[in-house]
Amino acid sequence: MTDAVSLDLVFDDETDAAVRAEWDALLAADLPSQARHRGESNRPHATLLVRSSLAPFDVADLCGFLPLSLTLGAPLLFGAGRHRVIARSVVPTAAVLALHARLHELAGPGADVDRTVPGAWTPHVTLARRVPLDRIGEALDALGHHGGGDLEARAVAIRRWDAATKTVTDLVGRGTLEQC
Repeated sequence: MTDAVSLDLVFDDETDAAVRAEWDALLAADLPSQARHRGESNRPHATLLVRSSLAPFDVADLCGFLPLSLTLGAPLLFGAGRHRVIARSVVPTAAVLALHARLHELAGPGADVDRTVPGAWTPHVTLARRVPLDRIGEALDALGHHGGGDLEARAVAIRRWDAATKTVTDLVGRGTLEQC
């Protein structure tokens, strides 16, 4: 979905830096890494919702969910064919699932991308895309040497990414708390 709109959880500076350090560990091993993506919008995040379009809705009800403590857990692999995406799992606590469900309720009905629908959502933070199958072991080793254990994290904002216009808008959190 090239013209999709997504709503994403973004993290405090400490969590952001920890995930970027994992990106850098992959880069240092000459592996695919999100660190190679130099776009202004590229930052560690967990996607909550993806749709082809999204009508405006009142986000003030989400203020009570943030900041949100969460755990970035074991690596996940997504994809098929000769490449995989490597991501950090987001442990789906009751608080994480409640935020996700409430956001979808507020957004109303829509044609969500399957992987973001409540009940089918796999919360994660992407570390690398298009990792060749024969290099998965190297990538996991690089992450393991960097630390690799669970990472206690804090989500502090929700942003909107519009792929058609390539724009990011903070909805709740950083710089938007006056709405709350």
